[in-house]
Amino acid sequence: MPSTEPPSVPPANVLPKVAAIGAADGERLRSVHLPGITLTVRSRRPAREGLPPALYVHGLGGSSQNWSVLMPLLDGVVHSEALDLPGFGDSPPPDDGDYSITGHARAVVRHLDASGRGPVHLIGNSLGGAVVTRVAAARPDLVRTLTLVSPALPEIRVQRSAVPTGLLAVPGVAALFTRLTREWTAEQRVRGVRALCYGDPERVSEEGFRNAVEEMERRLQLPYFWDAMARSARGIVNAYTLGGQHALWRQAERVLAPTLLVYGGRDQLVSYRMAQRAARAFRDSRLLTLPDAGHVAMMEYPEAVATAFRELLADTADNTDTVGTGKPAGGERTDGAVDGEPANQTTGG
Repeated sequence: MPSTEPPSVPPANVLPKVAAIGAADGERLRSVHLPGITLTVRSRRPAREGLPPALYVHGLGGSSQNWSVLMPLLDGVVHSEALDLPGFGDSPPPDDGDYSITGHARAVVRHLDASGRGPVHLIGNSLGGAVVTRVAAARPDLVRTLTLVSPALPEIRVQRSAVPTGLLAVPGVAALFTRLTREWTAEQRVRGVRALCYGDPERVSEEGFRNAVEEMERRLQLPYFWDAMARSARGIVNAYTLGGQHALWRQAERVLAPTLLVYGGRDQLVSYRMAQRAARAFRDSRLLTLPDAGHVAMMEYPEAVATAFRELLADTADNTDTVGTGKPAGGERTDGAVDGEPANQTTGG
């Protein structure tokens, strides 16, 4: 019987050349080479010297471009960097094929350890929210504050609209979807993503839509695009089933950093009702609810998110220098590993 797994991915050094990823005004892109991974990092020149560093982590199917609207609004308070997780944006797949939450968290930790920028203001959306929660729990020394926009934390009763995304985790579904949608244009795909992720799809500007279509066309040329999507979706599902100290809600309770939680009332992927549970789980938290926002509030309502983030920094200014002095939580290793969750659990091999 033929395998239902996505086809194997060629090494990064033999991948086909695709169009360059876009950079907005004031942004620069660079490649960071680390053991087992290469990360593309998007950054902005700080408004002045001495600003505290911030690192942004995108969600499933996203990239560092997801933060290009929010970052300029914070130029005066932080020095911003956003990374493309392995297999997304312009970052090639990880050498070990590990797309688990822990694998992505390990990539973030390796980057922070190598750059020496920590402790940082750590910001994550969706999948990125789960990733940075794990980082903050395992490596409190790297985190000044934590901001989570619709974090992908486990839900007992998943919204019906989120089920198709979860089905990508099932072996063979990504390959089947690829065949069924072979004739779809990049524009059709972007319209579908926009309808799923935005509370009001009309809030996307014409320029933003054109940029998204161009990026979708670029991604579809990458032979590992669906593999990265499927294995990362599987990583989320697997993380939802973990118990004990590795459970995401248990790790949320261990986070020491002051935490800003942002939830959208029209989010079709992360339920609005999880906002209060999250507010109880994170010990030092504040909650911003945006009734008309969907899954990517930092793109729909960047001014509101920026204002809440600035207030977080202002209220914690006296404490952020000491937030990062805590000892690493149980199980963390100094080689960039995060906790003791088995590596490669989502590689399918």
